[in-house]
Amino acid sequence: MSENPNLKPFPVSWDELHRYSKALAWRLHDAAPKGETWKGIIAITRGGLVPAGIIARELEIRTVETVCISSYDHQQQRKAELLKPVMQAVGDGKGWLVIDDLADTGRTLELVRQILPQATYATVYAKPIGKPLVDHYIMEVSQDTWIYFPWDVELQFIQPISVQRGKQ
Repeated sequence: MSENPNLKPFPVSWDELHRYSKALAWRLHDAAPKGETWKGIIAITRGGLVPAGIIARELEIRTVETVCISSYDHQQQRKAELLKPVMQAVGDGKGWLVIDDLADTGRTLELVRQILPQATYATVYAKPIGKPLVDHYIMEVSQDTWIYFPWDVELQFIQPISVQRGKQ
């Protein structure tokens, strides 16, 4: 988690992530361009890989590309850095879905939107600052929330909130 003790921990299970990713697929199915199907999915790595896989399955999309961005470590967000662009055939992104797990500050999405301005952007979770940069999302969480995704944690005992924060 971030070193900031004021951030609220929000653990997400595999089941929850799957359920919300499937709900996002329902929303995206209805948002496809009129009379067309999506050309493909572009997953923002690494967090967008799991939701993108679920959405690809649910929408029967076989073309899945990645754009590789580094903007987090296990403790904090930093400047977004492009590690691998998308293939040229994607063009400006028109008809493509860009999928990520979370729209936090929007830095990652801003970088990808410069490359793919016509794509449709969807995330499972969105925070207030990042929300304006996505076209579709399922759950909004407060800006002072730190989401623990299931690939980042193991099951273990955790102190109750009142013990963590000190009894009032």
